[in-house]
Parts: sequence; C-alpha cells; structure tokens
Amino acid sequence: MKKLRFTAMTAAIALVAGMASAEDIKVGVSVGEHAEIMEQVVPVAKEKGLNIDLVEFTDYVMPNQALADGDLNANIFQHKPYLDQQIADRGYDLTPIGLTFTTPMGAYSEKLKSLEELPEAGKVAIPNDPTNGGRALLLLADKGVITLKDGVGLTPSPLDVVDNAKKLEFLELDAAQLPRSLADADVAIINTNFAIEAGLDPNTDAIAIENAEGPYANLIVVKTADKDAEWAKQLVEAYHDARIKTFIEEKYKGSVIPAF
Repeated sequence: MKKLRFTAMTAAIALVAGMASAEDIKVGVSVGEHAEIMEQVVPVAKEKGLNIDLVEFTDYVMPNQALADGDLNANIFQHKPYLDQQIADRGYDLTPIGLTFTTPMGAYSEKLKSLEELPEAGKVAIPNDPTNGGRALLLLADKGVITLKDGVGLTPSPLDVVDNAKKLEFLELDAAQLPRSLADADVAIINTNFAIEAGLDPNTDAIAIENAEGPYANLIVVKTADKDAEWAKQLVEAYHDARIKTFIEEKYKGSVIPAF
C-alpha cells in the first residue's frame, strides 16, 4: 500500500512539474497561409510543452509594432527585405530565428490572360510598401514589361522605371486591398497570402508568377533579447517538423514552398 501511494505521488509530482514547465506564448500571423500553417504547428508545439495563442493580422504594419511593444512573443508574416526595411525605418530591435516558406508573388487579372495583353496606359496595381512594391516591379521587369534603373536593388519604386513602353499607370495600394482592385485595374500584383484569402489560386489564376528562387523566404521573428530563449527554439523545432512540411506540400501544391 505504501509503495502504491509513493508511486501515485511521484506520478502526480511529475505531472505538476510537466505542467509548470509549459510555456505560453502569443504568435502574430497574417491571414491566409501563414495562419493556416500555424494552426497545424500549434498541436506539434504543444507536444514540446509550448502553448501558442495565435493572433491574426490583416496588414503588414501592426505585427512588428505589436512584437516590439511586447504584445506578441513572435511573429510570422514577413520576408527579410521587409524586416530589414522596417528595422531601418522604425528602429525595431527584432531578429529572425528561422525560415518558414516562400510564396512566389503573382500577377492576377479579370480582363487579361497574359501580361503581353496589357493595353496602352493600362492600370497595374502594386503594394504600397517599399519592399513588396519593389518586388512587384521586379516581377514586371523580369517578364519584360518594364525596365528598371540599374542598381535599384530589391526596393525599386515607380520612379525607377526607365522604360515603360505601354505607359502603364501604377496604382500603389495597401497590400490587403489588392484583390479588390481587380475590378478596376488591368492587372494586380498580389502577395500569395492575400490572394489565397480572396479565393484566388496561384497555380491556376495567376497570369504570371515570380521566380521562386530569391530572397523572399518568410521568417520566424522575435525580439532580439528572446532569440536564445528555450521557447524560441521550441517554436522553430515545431515549425520545422516533418509533418508541417508535408502539410504545406500537400495543401498548396507548389504555390507555397517550404524553406526548411
């Protein structure tokens, strides 16, 4: 009887210790594939003793501000060129700790079947933030629609367009609003998360797609002070679990590509 009580007590102590070691964190994600994938990561992280509360955002500005303010422990929504621009512009002390996936940006249209069909003085909607707007212009340049000034790097603006044979008009809009612009613009260059959220399929609806090779893999980002925290390590391990890679590959069939 004493041995039985001792065993039960030991098990109870172990259970309490396990519960005490669990970590609760808040992770900010943008709507679309970021949120969908993180929903799969949550139970994997729980196996490691990490309880994740997901917070969804519909823009690209608030997740870094919320992280810097301490309202989040991590965010997962951005690539490195965007993070670098945000740090330069706003002075955030943030650090990437792992890669997630890359989503080739696409050109979409309700009027055209290819970029070659763009009319004279056609309207092209692009994101209004420097990195994603620049990314859209680089896509157009890569497809031969425009020519950009030499040496513009990853953040060209419409002012850097040196050859615009069709005299295209660039409409700079909030990235989340771009799917709605399809009714008015001839073409919209849309980030994959917002395209998917709007019911567009990059594999079948995009009339042009960005080269998947590039600097635009998305990141897991934390405050620099937390980069070596145990929970940060657990978060990366959970995201890089083989089950998550399989989920991405099977669900998105090439429109979202694992970067780990």
